[in-house]
Amino acid sequence: RLCEELEYSELLDKAASLRDPGERMIQIAAFAVSAYASSIHRAAHKPFNPLLGETYECIREDKGFKFVAEQVSHHPPISVCHAQGQNFTIWQDVRIKTKFWGKSLEFQPAGMIHLTLSQHSDVYEWNKVTSCVHNLFGGGTRWVDQYGEAVITNAPHNLTCKLTFVKASSWSSKRHEVFGTIVESDSGTVLHNLFGKWTEALYCGHAPSARVVWRPGSMPENSDLYYGFTLFAMELNELRPDQKRLLPPTDTRFRPDQKLLEEGRVDEAEAGKQTIELQQRDRRKSRDADGSSHVPMWFRKG
Repeated sequence: RLCEELEYSELLDKAASLRDPGERMIQIAAFAVSAYASSIHRAAHKPFNPLLGETYECIREDKGFKFVAEQVSHHPPISVCHAQGQNFTIWQDVRIKTKFWGKSLEFQPAGMIHLTLSQHSDVYEWNKVTSCVHNLFGGGTRWVDQYGEAVITNAPHNLTCKLTFVKASSWSSKRHEVFGTIVESDSGTVLHNLFGKWTEALYCGHAPSARVVWRPGSMPENSDLYYGFTLFAMELNELRPDQKRLLPPTDTRFRPDQKLLEEGRVDEAEAGKQTIELQQRDRRKSRDADGSSHVPMWFRKG
């Protein structure tokens, strides 16, 4: 899932090519918003939880980046990742706290995303907003919402971008809205205004003359039957014969339940997931019995 957030990494490449810090921040803001686009297609499906020690490695020559991720903790669940591109380096750790509200489930992330651009001294940091799946029980169509404030800072240039993801309601026609400003941190001067929907597009300026900064790509045919995977996500799950010889057995692509989800065999995938999670509980009991603890493969606590 963390690698899916790099689907629109071309926004980072474009940011790196721009001389104006404010214009670079516009592209970074669009990238931050784009990370939520595919979540709208997952509302009807159960979350896909990585196993402790599960890893994922990816080299995308077409997009010019290398990516590695690992689930370093199960209680609490913590995922970490690092990606190196031709024009950027990005890394993050994600810790999720869940809250159950009767008919909805809220996911509150902790941790920060960090980004540097190779041609500039820029160091960006920002947080993630809260996700919520509604209508889990009692009938009605499930739908997902993102809400809260994401604050992107760029210390060297004293720029701050505040993005507000508007909390929607089941009876409102206004869903998925996001708006924000890019300001000079010291003076408070507004440099750019941003608005749009995290499912449709992000614009810069004021309507009707605003320019489009980002739009999501089209979804594959019948994607609702295949766990809402975008084409990019399907490519991430591809396992070529040469990769089988090189990847560690902990790699996500070896999980049979994930492949079944991509193929639309949801019931079989759920049964396979339960088997894998039972095996994980058995491993934890064994560690508890002999007093050992899990040691991450690729990451260390700083």
